[in-house]
Amino acid sequence: MKGFLEDANYSIGLLDEGATLADVIDNCIYEHTHTGKRAFYVGDLGKLVKKNIQWQNVMAPIKPFYPVRCNSTPGVLEILGTLGVGFACSSKSEMALVQDLGISPENIIYTNPCKQASQIKYAAKAGINIMICDNDIELKKIARNHPNAKLLLHIATEDITADEEVNMKFGTTLKNCRHLMECAKELGVQIVGVKFHVSGSCKEPQTYIHAISDARCVFDMAEEFGFKMDMLDIGGGFTGSELQLEEVIGVIRPLLDVYFPKESGVNVIAEPGCYYVSSAFTLAVNIIAKKTEYDKLLPSGVEQTRNDDEPVFTYYINDGVYGSFASKLSEKLNTIPEVHKKYKEDEPLFASSLWGPSCDELDQIVENCRLPELSVGDWLIFDNMGSGTLGEQSTFNDYQRPLIYYMMSFSDWDEMQDAGIASDTLMKNFFFVPSCIQLSPEDRFSTAA
Repeated sequence: MKGFLEDANYSIGLLDEGATLADVIDNCIYEHTHTGKRAFYVGDLGKLVKKNIQWQNVMAPIKPFYPVRCNSTPGVLEILGTLGVGFACSSKSEMALVQDLGISPENIIYTNPCKQASQIKYAAKAGINIMICDNDIELKKIARNHPNAKLLLHIATEDITADEEVNMKFGTTLKNCRHLMECAKELGVQIVGVKFHVSGSCKEPQTYIHAISDARCVFDMAEEFGFKMDMLDIGGGFTGSELQLEEVIGVIRPLLDVYFPKESGVNVIAEPGCYYVSSAFTLAVNIIAKKTEYDKLLPSGVEQTRNDDEPVFTYYINDGVYGSFASKLSEKLNTIPEVHKKYKEDEPLFASSLWGPSCDELDQIVENCRLPELSVGDWLIFDNMGSGTLGEQSTFNDYQRPLIYYMMSFSDWDEMQDAGIASDTLMKNFFFVPSCIQLSPEDRFSTAA
């Protein structure tokens, strides 16, 4: 059941209906308390199945291409591959990971806007032809190293509600698209479609109106140059909420019906990443050190409601920004810690902060929160940790990567079986876990039996 992130050999605990995610976490914490208090994830792969059903119900016929950088653990990739999801790769290593699953090159797109020549050559050799381009230097590099490439022109979107600098970092203007088409014509490179991306921080689905209108302009422009365009990539930014999906499809469906109707032959794809994996993974961390202060000022902007004799606690945990909380360096943490041990409802709560194990000033996980007084050895639980936390991680300060425990409920397993999407290759990874929760690999069973 346990395995390192880079280990392709993994198992999925198939839970009896009497067992829950909380039971699995309890069992793992009990095991780690006796064998070494190491941080670990529990991944509910059944949630990927549910998210895919939700996507098909709301967003069809837009095909999802999962960004591998979002979470490249083997269980996630194999489940999504079995579900028929495509993959958006940003590096050679990601392309190789997906190819090892037997995914067809037609279901892989190379999305890195700044590609190394050696990795373009790798894509060419692997038959991965669809890739992104937003400038003439990149276009010339692709022409030299991948003569069969099929390009999606990445156009910038205008979103006044999001961070303008980040939003305009990648993507080209409509005016420059004409120049890129002229260059592509001279170099003999195929341009087959358009990509845009609306940030997940964008609160205005109306942004899609401008982006799709701009994409239609590029398609019209391409006809002048004789390019046959048949793909529109509406990017990522999907949060995982069904409500958000419905808001987005409510805005874009009428536009797609007008600008890219079914008879046009244009395939519309998207790149949902955190949509699939964010809620599927829960992280458990252990408190390794503690500091108590009585005269410490709380951060500015935080209500100073404590008494002068009330302590402020600083806790250090065995994971941090050089590991599972790497995204904290660039964005706010979208989950709050939950105390694993039971405590009384009327137990006092104290101002607390959480730090990683590196003793680095950047390694702050939570600046201020209210927690009961905890002890070294206690556990904290963070949910919604599946996105951007399970890729390549630093070995800073002798950091140990968290173990991963995969699970799936019987009902989700039956749903996969009934839909005929559970391949023999995937099913060999399942083993039965009774309701009493014993997660040792010795309990594994063969589904072929």
